[in-house]
Amino acid sequence: MAFIDGLIGRTFIAFFLGGLISLVTITNPLSKIPLFLSLTGDMQEDMRRRLALKASIYAFTILTVSLFGGVFIMEGFGISYGALRIAGGLTVSVVGYRMLFQNPDVYMASGQGRQDIAFFPLALPSISGPGSIAVVIGISTEIAELKSRLTQALAYSATVSSILLTCVIVWITLRSAQIASKLIGHERMDALNRMMGFLLVCIGVQFIGSGVRAFILGG
Repeated sequence: MAFIDGLIGRTFIAFFLGGLISLVTITNPLSKIPLFLSLTGDMQEDMRRRLALKASIYAFTILTVSLFGGVFIMEGFGISYGALRIAGGLTVSVVGYRMLFQNPDVYMASGQGRQDIAFFPLALPSISGPGSIAVVIGISTEIAELKSRLTQALAYSATVSSILLTCVIVWITLRSAQIASKLIGHERMDALNRMMGFLLVCIGVQFIGSGVRAFILGG
């Protein structure tokens, strides 16, 4: 019984920490501050806070749907787990490369006239972009390969928890965007973006290696 409890605990912690580290790294909440401030420059503070909350809720919904729907989409199109992990790893690596050597969020600040900039461009593609969607779908393929229904349920709940906490971190960051921007400064934020980019490249390579291994094993 103690062994089963320990296995359950390790499964939950492994998927929770793995999902949280990957998602926080790829969403990089601090990098969303310039875009958020440019889109909300003429808004009142209470409007900014509502917008930050809506964007975070939208992002949570998009990533959660991707987590649970990813495997069904793959089966519908006949995509193997190995192929998706390699594609997801390449996508994450490209995002990381852009963060390492370029500006990852080059969006036109023309959202002033949009009715709901919380969904586009804040939630999609800024917070829940191709990289983060690829991460959660890649995790869903790993969960699908677990043999026990209980461990699958635990892995899904752990990953949803990591998505929720990531979106809460993003929400807190956007709420305090003006303060954070003044405290961090442009140079430090640029250095942080590059460090996050390097970590993303490492995560992408790990996904690619996992996909190649799945191909070799016939997955």
